[in-house]
Amino acid sequence: MHDPAEQAADNLHMVRERTPLVHNITNFVAMNYIANALLAAGASPVMAHAAEEAAEMAGLADALALNIGTLSPEWIAAMIQAGRAAADRNHPVVLDPVGAGATSFRTASARKILQEAPVRIIRGNPSEVLSLRGGGSKTKGVDTIHSVDEAAEAARILARELGITLAVTGPVDLVTDGDRLVRIRNGHPLMARVTGAGCTATALIAAFAAVEPDPVSAAASALAFFDLAGEKAAQTASAPGSFMIALLDALYTLTPEDLRRGAKIDLEKRL
Repeated sequence: MHDPAEQAADNLHMVRERTPLVHNITNFVAMNYIANALLAAGASPVMAHAAEEAAEMAGLADALALNIGTLSPEWIAAMIQAGRAAADRNHPVVLDPVGAGATSFRTASARKILQEAPVRIIRGNPSEVLSLRGGGSKTKGVDTIHSVDEAAEAARILARELGITLAVTGPVDLVTDGDRLVRIRNGHPLMARVTGAGCTATALIAAFAAVEPDPVSAAASALAFFDLAGEKAAQTASAPGSFMIALLDALYTLTPEDLRRGAKIDLEKRL
């Protein structure tokens, strides 16, 4: 990454120019909002979770976002089929291990997907990321009980072990591939007060990964875009309900030039 803010602006321009089709196997709670957010950002969403068509749909799409928020054994099987089909075409696969660490089923399901589907990027909160490395880490339902800094070393090690990129989100987001470490300092506290914000971030990362081959750049660009939209939405919305609508509007109206000027992306170090 050279100038991260400049690259983020270029990546947003490419998303809107190419309109990548993002295949989502995601949770019922956030499905509608994710679809609207992808449309507002300039991508094209498809929600298809049936095992009978998962692999075929993944082959048609430009990227795949997997989210275990409302998981079932059937959905996990469909995710693995879709992940393999996407990877066969060199399309990026992004995993959101929602609630990993809360129950053994969730944790085992996330690890199974990682073992059997070629995931390129993981986006999770600190507790979810820590749970993927073992050690008995727990979450509070689907909420984190750890800080991003607490998960930074685990993310670095996991990224190296698996050869993937980790995006750990919180008040300050962190992205690492085990070599580079990037922090994104945009965002607003109201983003933690609405359902599906993290799930939406994952889908946006998939959209950016469809046009940006560097997964660190794709994840950092998408998070800066989403977080800056959160800042813009908070200028007109003071409570969660109005904020959700304002956030969709901000995703639609935020320009590459806005992102170039407003993105706070720091390439902190090479590890």
